[in-house]
Amino acid sequence: MGDRLDGRVAVVTGAASGIGEATVRRFVEEGARVVVADVQVDRGEAVAAALGDAARFVHCDVTSEDAVAAAIQLAVDTWGRLDVMFNNAGVVGAIGPIADTDAAAWTRSIDILLHSVFYGCKHAARVMVPQGSGSIISTSSAAGVMGGLGPHAYTTAKTAVIGLTKSVAAELGTKGVRCNAIAPGTIPTPLTAVVTTGDATDLEAVAASARERYGRAGDAIDIANAALYLASDEAAFVNGHTLVVDYGRTINGGSPRFASAEPKMVGIAGTDDQ
Repeated sequence: MGDRLDGRVAVVTGAASGIGEATVRRFVEEGARVVVADVQVDRGEAVAAALGDAARFVHCDVTSEDAVAAAIQLAVDTWGRLDVMFNNAGVVGAIGPIADTDAAAWTRSIDILLHSVFYGCKHAARVMVPQGSGSIISTSSAAGVMGGLGPHAYTTAKTAVIGLTKSVAAELGTKGVRCNAIAPGTIPTPLTAVVTTGDATDLEAVAASARERYGRAGDAIDIANAALYLASDEAAFVNGHTLVVDYGRTINGGSPRFASAEPKMVGIAGTDDQ
């Protein structure tokens, strides 16, 4: 146990599995109390139960502004404040060539990947600005800083998350609230496993592919540690930044794996998106 977040209160969306789960566990290890927000009720409740009195679960469909606001209100009602908001939930979303991308799938993807981040920033700011302190963190992607690494809707949303992060940071920095983003490379999680193999449980296949292509496989804890840094006072002078955590993938280049994929909607709503 550490104390880097001692006494802090956090809300993490997409917290029942993958990056979100690793992050809430890491936050609690460092002294935080957390709201585990997710649409996966059984998994979310299990994560919160494992963390004991330091955690509360709330069912949260991040496409609903009211649901995101309620998750933040739960933190305030339970522990009296909000110090960290981690907008992490997402899906891979609409896949396929741009000429064949379904408009409804596109809209659904943007709702989950971008509008949810707006809701999190908006309602976190309402609590953090009166406090005069807080850290808002959002999950972007390597696909948000380099074209060709993800589907069109996903890439668009993740790029927009970076722009929103800068805009919110510029507004709230003078009020003591920082806003930063994390851009993970491929992390073995249920979603990346679904895309890579069609099997949400085959995380090893994702890891093996990454080791072969880049020399090292990422892990959800790598992103959790980045979130911990941005949440902590160690990052007190970091604002408006996108921290790329991809073992150099975006400097080595990538391939447009999704260009010829069959158009469809891919993802497990409410899980993290890497």
